[in-house]
Amino acid sequence: MKSRYKILQNDNSLYFLTLNVLKKIPVFTNSSYMNIIMENFTFYRENQHLHIFSYVIMDNHIHLIAYHPDNLSQVVQNLKSFTAKELIERLHKDERDWILKLISEYKPDYKQESTFQFWEEGNHPKQIQNIEMFNQKVDYIHYNPVRRGLVANEEDWVYSSAKDFLGLDPVFQVDRLD
Repeated sequence: MKSRYKILQNDNSLYFLTLNVLKKIPVFTNSSYMNIIMENFTFYRENQHLHIFSYVIMDNHIHLIAYHPDNLSQVVQNLKSFTAKELIERLHKDERDWILKLISEYKPDYKQESTFQFWEEGNHPKQIQNIEMFNQKVDYIHYNPVRRGLVANEEDWVYSSAKDFLGLDPVFQVDRLD
């Protein structure tokens, strides 16, 4: 289902985004899948000018606060498209047939050009209006694994920017606000 929220082009805003795996299937259950996301975050930062200010990768979704100087919507669409291909390839390699079956069966009928659909459509963008909202979304992002009972402390979740915010050694260093 497409989101009623939209990313405004060239508005120089940060956005809180949620990328959901189709039907919230738990795919990100080991580091090989999460690392595909991290590698793509790095690529899109270094080559496509994507700025990521906060993130968390959960088992079936990703939250992030991001910015792009020209077209965040297109860059996120490209990121989702490319990661979907890589993740599906990895699912085949790992013989995770039950996930492949689900992302094939749940793919909408009108999507005739592909066998699978990895991501839900849309990214539920919410424009960051002020520093208070930014801080609230960062707290929400970092507390997500704690709320789900996966870790006791925010910084214990490896695939999150919480460590970076605390000055610890992160797996991916986020951008800083000016």
